[in-house]
Amino acid sequence: MGKVFCGIDWPERHHDIALVDEHGTLVAKKRIQETPQGWQQLLDLLAAAGDNADDPIPVAIETPRGLLVAALRATGRPVYAINPMAVARYRDRHTVSRSKSDHADAVVLANILRTDSHVHRTLPADTDLARAISVLARAHQDANAASITSQPSLTPRYEPRSFGSRRSSKTPWAPLR
Repeated sequence: MGKVFCGIDWPERHHDIALVDEHGTLVAKKRIQETPQGWQQLLDLLAAAGDNADDPIPVAIETPRGLLVAALRATGRPVYAINPMAVARYRDRHTVSRSKSDHADAVVLANILRTDSHVHRTLPADTDLARAISVLARAHQDANAASITSQPSLTPRYEPRSFGSRRSSKTPWAPLR
């Protein structure tokens, strides 16, 4: 098999993976979850397409941040963060409809590397400390977001009070306790 390129589309809870060869033929596709099992599925997919330590498959993704990007960079493979607006322009070149598809965007990302990798830069290598800080900061950010969405609203609820209650008749509404 010749040279293979990987594109990963980045929705919230899952990632769409597409592998294309040097001719633009789709070699493999998969949807993975952002879990350790999903990471292993990605590694297995890359290995089945010929990925190895001496010649790692390059990856294009729409973000330079996140746990998946940190894990990809830790493997030593070239990772290209492609601006989402650039992906949209490439998508316009290949489709007549303006509809967005996660799988189609993964294919577009892989084809960007296949045809134009020379005009995009790989993410620079980080020190171990910088990688640890970015992973911890992202995990902290995710934990904060999860705790905010799981807590009930802190705004008080109100119930009507009869005018004959202990409160003054000027305040017919009082917070629930």
